Amino acid sequence: MGTWDLERADRKSAIETLRRGVDAGMAHVDTAEMYGDGRSEEIVGEALAGIRDRVFLVSKVLPRNADRRGTVAACERSLRRLRTDRLDLYLLHWPSSHPLEETISGMEDLVRAGRILHWGVSNFDEDLLAETVRIAGPGRVACDQVLYHLEERAIEHAVIPFCERNGIAVVAYSPFGSGGPFPKGAPGAASREVALAWTVRRAGVFTIPRTFTLSHALENAAAGDLVLADAEIARLDAAFPLGPKPRELPTI
Repeated sequence: MGTWDLERADRKSAIETLRRGVDAGMAHVDTAEMYGDGRSEEIVGEALAGIRDRVFLVSKVLPRNADRRGTVAACERSLRRLRTDRLDLYLLHWPSSHPLEETISGMEDLVRAGRILHWGVSNFDEDLLAETVRIAGPGRVACDQVLYHLEERAIEHAVIPFCERNGIAVVAYSPFGSGGPFPKGAPGAASREVALAWTVRRAGVFTIPRTFTLSHALENAAAGDLVLADAEIARLDAAFPLGPKPRELPTI
């Protein structure tokens, strides 16, 4: 479950949606220090009270904070807001002006201290991923969180293949895009379920749909049980073709 703009939602409803979403099987909860200047993390912390151990909890450091000491300090602030003693995954939110060596050193400091279990990146193209792997070594980069949905498939050109070759998970954000409803691809399935099932059709690709509506959260959870037939995937591929590789990685 994504939590961008969570602080704009009705707090009580947002907390109920997060807790019910976890109950429905959506155990990966993603937030960031940037979201609402920390307010999103505070709401997530409240929502996860008593159920923290059932959740794979993720947050992100802002690039301006991502030197070695700044990465550690930002993580400690996030942990306080989230009311937890560790993160399962900590990400650099997008490429930073600080040297990657500095950020990676901070991440590894946090791993050694037990404050995070894994670290990764977000909005990195294949070239930046290669540089990160070169510096950190194999097996250190847990994931790349990137924009991916039916109408934005740029990562299929090089990012997904690079991640598959290097054992790096892909976490797709904004899986519903920003346009109109997606076409249904399976009998009886809501279009949002189809969109999610298509997004995670490849091994190693996960997604973090955001919603503050309980009914939508339960539909999102149901997508975990939906497997699209080859013919359904082909129909969606035809309706939303890959297109040429862009010069820069698309982001939001």
